[in-house]
Amino acid sequence: MDFLSNLANINFEPILQLTFVTLIMLSGPAVILLLALRNGDL
Repeated sequence: MDFLSNLANINFEPILQLTFVTLIMLSGPAVILLLALRNGDL
């Protein structure tokens, strides 16, 4: 039960924020790459 109580003490908010910031940062180059692969045609 000690592991579960330690898991409950972890603050998930900064983890989620970092995850979303990473997704947003990766989505920019992903869109550009998609445009390049489709020869600029959305």
